[in-house]
Amino acid sequence: MALNKVEICGVNTSRLPVLTEDEKEFLFERIRKGDENARELYIKGNLRLVLSVIKRFGSSSENVDDLFQIGCIGLMKAIDNFDTSLQVKFSTYAVPMIIGEIRRYLRDNNSIRVSRSLRDTAYKAIYARESYTKKYLKEPTIEEIAGEIGIPKEDVVYALDAIQSPVSLYDPVYTEGGDALYVMDQISDKKNREENWVESISLNEAMQRLDEREKHIIHLRFYEGKTQMEVASEIGISQAQVSRLEKNALKSMRSYLTG
Repeated sequence: MALNKVEICGVNTSRLPVLTEDEKEFLFERIRKGDENARELYIKGNLRLVLSVIKRFGSSSENVDDLFQIGCIGLMKAIDNFDTSLQVKFSTYAVPMIIGEIRRYLRDNNSIRVSRSLRDTAYKAIYARESYTKKYLKEPTIEEIAGEIGIPKEDVVYALDAIQSPVSLYDPVYTEGGDALYVMDQISDKKNREENWVESISLNEAMQRLDEREKHIIHLRFYEGKTQMEVASEIGISQAQVSRLEKNALKSMRSYLTG
């Protein structure tokens, strides 16, 4: 896979803009207010990030244009979901999402070969869905997506179905300071194994060994069934911190109970 070409998907990679930190902050303020032009500028200003990621897949036989398009989808998802209050660089948040998007594509594409035209239709539909959701704050119907891109709804359904790939519970969503948050950490499940373990033994003494914040987190997670994001919002810390504190608390409790 050659990456020394000047153009990828019609984009002149030698002339891609580079945003300063002040420009990024300013554009994000406009993006949060629904400014689509600011979103487009932010996407263009981070295309070099996509290029740096697809270099990691240099041994892949996939067309570089395809990987670039998939990486751009990951970039757009990162922009639309990035929380500036987390106090981390955008690239720290975006890179795992771009990598995950490309890996899912490669995993799916290795088992089922999808035609280029079908993938192009799917990419257009996904981009239209992302843009519509951002603009109107709701998910568009298939008819609305088809109307946006001028393609029959049957073709849109077929194209999207063709590129669907399962998402692993262990796919990384976000990393901070070496700690990764996975899809499974985003899911509220009142029947999960950890809770069954919590409910099956006496925990009073083990719980007393935790500090107040750890106790509160364990209670919210395994007694009230809240997600880590919900817990983070309630107690005013980042989701990465919740994940770290939760794991440390469970490790301490297990150590006490099995020691």
